[in-house]
Amino acid sequence: MEAELWWFIGTVTCLKVLLHPSYRSTDYDVHRHWLALTSSLPPSKWYTDESSPHTLDYPPLFAAFEYLLSLPASLLVPSAVDLRPPKPSSAVDPVVLFQRSTVALSDLLLFLGVHLSTRKMAEIGRRRVVYLLIVWSPALLMVDHVHFQYNGFLLGILLVSLACLEKGRDLMGGFIFAALICFKHLFAVAAPVYFVYLLRHYCRGGLKRGLLRFVAMGVVVGVVFAASFGPFLYYGQMQQVLRRLFPFGRGLCHAYWAPNFWVFYIIIDKVVAFLLAKLGFSVTESAASFTGGLVGESSTFSVLPQVTPIVTFLLVMVAISPCLWKAWRNPQPKHIIRWVAYAYTCGFLFGWHVHEKASLHFVIPLGLVAINSLEDARHYFVLSIVSCYSLFPLLFESQEYPIKVLLLVTHSTLMWMGFNSLHFRKETNLKRSDENRLIGWVGMMYLLGMLIVEIWGQFLHPFILGDRLPFLPLMLVSVYCAIGMMYSWIWQLRWIIKSN
Repeated sequence: MEAELWWFIGTVTCLKVLLHPSYRSTDYDVHRHWLALTSSLPPSKWYTDESSPHTLDYPPLFAAFEYLLSLPASLLVPSAVDLRPPKPSSAVDPVVLFQRSTVALSDLLLFLGVHLSTRKMAEIGRRRVVYLLIVWSPALLMVDHVHFQYNGFLLGILLVSLACLEKGRDLMGGFIFAALICFKHLFAVAAPVYFVYLLRHYCRGGLKRGLLRFVAMGVVVGVVFAASFGPFLYYGQMQQVLRRLFPFGRGLCHAYWAPNFWVFYIIIDKVVAFLLAKLGFSVTESAASFTGGLVGESSTFSVLPQVTPIVTFLLVMVAISPCLWKAWRNPQPKHIIRWVAYAYTCGFLFGWHVHEKASLHFVIPLGLVAINSLEDARHYFVLSIVSCYSLFPLLFESQEYPIKVLLLVTHSTLMWMGFNSLHFRKETNLKRSDENRLIGWVGMMYLLGMLIVEIWGQFLHPFILGDRLPFLPLMLVSVYCAIGMMYSWIWQLRWIIKSN
């Protein structure tokens, strides 16, 4: 890797170490239990054990990853692999330090993905901006190194796969993407794009050659899935594994709504139900409230038609279809990152029980194309800020408030400087009209509105309303960020339709 990239890696690693004592969510307990589960029990019991509410619900390769982590853990921190360990006494507990360190160490795959994606860039300035956008991503720092998850190394696998496709190494790209799905099944949203692109780009060259390549790709992908799920098929547990991976009973939305299309659907349902009740019509209130706070799920509506998993699946497929058509007609490697990012955007906006953290699936890859043009930079600047701000409710304790604000403000400032340096340094005589600025007055007003939403939620709401309407600040964050996410989806769709 280049010295420049190592400098970015070194600085962000120091920051990750400083974040070790910070808040950790229940996801920490989930992954610690999976560490102990895979270490203490044979694979035949991984998906049937219910000794803890934190049951294993990731695919087998991630379970194998947890098992590999348990090997050094059993030597360095034996209590980490105890199925019923004592609760960590402090942030400097050895188990906490070990777990935090594994997240940081696994980010090496993210750095490898960034390296492979940027090593052919001739301009050092372009590479630096990409390092800034991805390696220093505040959203990844918040989700992985404060809240506690392993998104960095999974996104690194995605970037490695995309780098292979961009360079024409389709078989390797397909192999790595299949492995990614076997690590975390939610990445399968982009599978239709991969299938159409590889079918048209890799399986070409006449009937015989195309058929041989199709079989080769099928064998490679089949081997990955067989190695991952084969043992559980042998144990007769495939139905149990699938039930764990796809718990559709969780409901359409988490209680803290991800900022997507369903936010507006919920709001319309609530408003129409309220108006009908005021007009004297009988309206049945949903059994589970969508505005109850941070815990719980719901999928029941009072007025609008009920939404089922199959409905969300069909909406996602319809939304992705323009991208699939483009990939079928003209499968160009230079567009594959945009197509995959667009697929994940569609999954985020229209999917079933989407978590706000899933915005990383398209924000991180789009960091690789944000340097291509001023229009790309404008889009990414707003999208990155919206995505990061939508994650603020994850870190709800007061001691973490300065951390998340400083991360977002600092990164936004550096983005502004990086994009302006990249796109304006050679255009000294260019007038800074709205057409030639990084962000116009509309975007500026939207970001100022975000500041107002934050001031209301953190300061004015407790002062004016006290304990009344406790859901309102979270609802405002979701609705306001959903506007920005819908803008990003429309912008990406427009680009895909116009592209050649």
